[in-house]
Amino acid sequence: MQQNYLYRRLRSLVFICLFVAGCKGGRKEPNLPTPDEYDLNRPEVIKLSDRLNEISGIVYYPKDSSLFSIIDEFGVLYKLVRKEKKNKMEVQQWRFSKASDYEDLVLVDSVFYAMKSKGDIVAFRFLTPDSLSSEEFDLPSEQKNEFESMYIDSGSNKLVLICKDCESDDKTKVTTWSFDLAQRAFSPGPYTLDPAEILSRQKPNEKRFKPSAARVHPITGDLYIISSINKVLVIADRKGVVKRVFQLDPDLYKQPEGLDFTPGGDMYISNEAGDEGLPNIMFFKYKKESR
Repeated sequence: MQQNYLYRRLRSLVFICLFVAGCKGGRKEPNLPTPDEYDLNRPEVIKLSDRLNEISGIVYYPKDSSLFSIIDEFGVLYKLVRKEKKNKMEVQQWRFSKASDYEDLVLVDSVFYAMKSKGDIVAFRFLTPDSLSSEEFDLPSEQKNEFESMYIDSGSNKLVLICKDCESDDKTKVTTWSFDLAQRAFSPGPYTLDPAEILSRQKPNEKRFKPSAARVHPITGDLYIISSINKVLVIADRKGVVKRVFQLDPDLYKQPEGLDFTPGGDMYISNEAGDEGLPNIMFFKYKKESR
């Protein structure tokens, strides 16, 4: 009798544990260090449809609180409008150029800038609600380059492109390029990142830092850089000097390749679908009182 009682108790405990794990999605909530401004461990997650499986760059649009985005393979601009059901997005789309490997998106005034993986930029704008005009600018480099990150430095009126895997880089540096919006021309610079300074804090066994998204914070002026491969968020100054580094939970941040802020400092990060599941947008409320 005693053995049967113990067996029933053990079976009940196992069932309860499995039930609780199932309710939490089968994984423990992350408890990694996080900046005071955002809780990186507990985002609000908005699921997307599978046609956005390879979502990369995103842009917040203040006029109607929507997001513009691109995906890797097609020259198509998507507009994501949040519905009354908070975890749903209505999707609109327009073609701006031919198919290519597009990695990031920036909106300056009324002009969109889509960056290809080789560093070339397609600039386009709406002529009417249903038509766009575009122009392409080629990166003046004969080397093999790969980029995933581009952001606007409004102080210099330049787009800054951060190398992910450029031929001139090695374990000691990550270089950048800039595109002057007034001169409509590329130039090397404006700074170099030190991979060792970034990775020694959280990923000492890794030697190459490969950024996948970047933006300047609208309130603090800090530069936020995400690496999907290294699974870190870097907070630096505008000259690329690292201030803080945070490790990202790989279950949450499957393949983060898009980043943007609202004017009030709230943060959006886009996740590609990766090997399984659906793509999503993660939303982080800005904790103003922490500043």
